[in-house]
Amino acid sequence: MPEPSRDTLLRTARAVVGTEAEALRRLLEGLDESFLDAAELLFGCRGRVVVIGMGKSGIIGRKISATFASTGTPSLFLHPAEAAHGDLGMVRAGDVVLALSASGETEEILKLLPFLRLMAITIVAIVRRTDSTLARHADRLLAVAVESEGCPLDLAPMASTTAMLALGDALAAVLMEKRAFRPEDFALYHPDGSLGRRLLTTVRDLMISGHHLPVAEPRDPMRAVLHVMIEKNLGAVLAVGPGGALEGILTDGDLKRLIESRRDFFDVLLADAMSRTPTTIAPDALAEAALRVMEDNSRRQITVLPVVDSAGKAIGLIRMHDILKAKIR
Repeated sequence: MPEPSRDTLLRTARAVVGTEAEALRRLLEGLDESFLDAAELLFGCRGRVVVIGMGKSGIIGRKISATFASTGTPSLFLHPAEAAHGDLGMVRAGDVVLALSASGETEEILKLLPFLRLMAITIVAIVRRTDSTLARHADRLLAVAVESEGCPLDLAPMASTTAMLALGDALAAVLMEKRAFRPEDFALYHPDGSLGRRLLTTVRDLMISGHHLPVAEPRDPMRAVLHVMIEKNLGAVLAVGPGGALEGILTDGDLKRLIESRRDFFDVLLADAMSRTPTTIAPDALAEAALRVMEDNSRRQITVLPVVDSAGKAIGLIRMHDILKAKIR
C-alpha cells in the first residue's frame, strides 16, 4: 500500500480537529437546566463524587476526578472491573457516582448498577447514546451529542471523549463557583507546586530580620553606614529612628552615586543621603506581591524592600534574590 501524501495526512488531521470542534459546539448549544440539575446533585453530595469509566472513558474519568478533588469537590476514581472484585467497598452511602460511557452499554459498569441501587447511590451518567441502559437507569443524564468520532474508521473514541472532558471541566467550574472557591483554597491542595508557593508564601516567611537586619541611625556618618553595609552585605541599610520607626533607606546604588559625587563622602550623614520615602511592604503580604512591587515599570526597578508593621516600625528586609530563590514566580 502506498504511503499517504502529506496533503492527505493534513486533511485527516484537520478533519479530526474539525469533528471534535463540532462536538464541542453541539455540547455548548445543548447545555441547559439538566446540566445545572446534575451540578446541584454533585454539589449536594454528602460523601464523595465517585467517577467510573472503562477504557478511554476511564482515562477521561480519572482526569475529571482529579480536577474535582483539586477544586474543592471530594472525589475518587473507581475502576469498574476492579470494583466488581472488592473495590466496591470504596463506595459509601452519601456518595454520588458519575458514570462515563459513550455507548451506555459498558458491561463492567452495568454490572455495578444493582449494587448502587441497593446502596441508594445517586447516579449521574455522561453518555453518547441517550437510549442506552445506563441512560435509563441514571438519576441525571448528560449527553454528548457526537455524530462522528473523527477517527478514520469511526471506531476509536475521539470526539466523544473530548466532549466528556469538556463537560467534566464545566461541572468542576460550576461547582467552584457554587463553593466560592478561591485561589487560596486551590493552593491548599497544591502546597508543593509553584501555585502553592505563590499563594502561601508571605513576606514574613522570606524576610531578613533580627540581628541580621542592616540598620543605622539617620545621624550616623557614612563611615559607620558603610561598615554596616559591608558587614551585613544585603544591598541596603535601613535608617531607623526612635522606637524603630523607618525613616529612610540607602541602597548600594545610592552609595555608588554618593561616592561619585561627594568628595567628603565619609562625613556625609545618612539622613542627607537616604531616600526618605522608600517603598515598603507589610510582613503578611504575599511574597509574590513584593516581587510585583519590585518589578513595577512605573518606577525604577528596586531589588530590596523594607518591611514595616502597621505602626511604621522597621521589622525586616526582603530581597528579590530571596523571592526568586524560593521559586515564587
